[in-house]
Amino acid sequence: MDFTSLIRTIPDYPKAGIQFRDITTLLKNANGFHAAINALAERYRGQGISKIVGIEARGFIFGAPLAYALQLGFVPIRKQGKLPGAAMGHDYDLEYGSDRIEIHHDAISKGEKVLIVDDLLATGGTAHAAVTLVQKMGGEVVECAFLIDLPDVGGKKRLEQAGIPVFALCEFEGD
Repeated sequence: MDFTSLIRTIPDYPKAGIQFRDITTLLKNANGFHAAINALAERYRGQGISKIVGIEARGFIFGAPLAYALQLGFVPIRKQGKLPGAAMGHDYDLEYGSDRIEIHHDAISKGEKVLIVDDLLATGGTAHAAVTLVQKMGGEVVECAFLIDLPDVGGKKRLEQAGIPVFALCEFEGD
């Protein structure tokens, strides 16, 4: 399926010069959403993955149904202060400032094989922070999976240089 045809581009959002890739048009299309989850499930079925980790918030949209389809547990990585139990976190740099993501301290066991899922890969900062958290817990990141890759922004290259394989169902040139 051509997933790019189901994703709306909104120019100059949230600021001038940005081409925002709006996944809500894919999500509202039952066949498109079903095909996206099925394509990911087919890729990862039988690979010995223990858990799916979804990055807040849109990683939950793809990660949770993927975990369901593969009969695996789902682990959310959230923004600071959003998890109710004891959590460990990782600070990372943004274009202007920094941020922090967190995971429950007991979410990943040593040696578990983990797939990290999010909707879009741009600079790779948040995905790299998620990889770092999983690795701190002793988990092995099998791959990072995305609906969309923006290769011109460099996130895929950043993750691959850190030894993390990357997969995306589609890509858009530009930023």
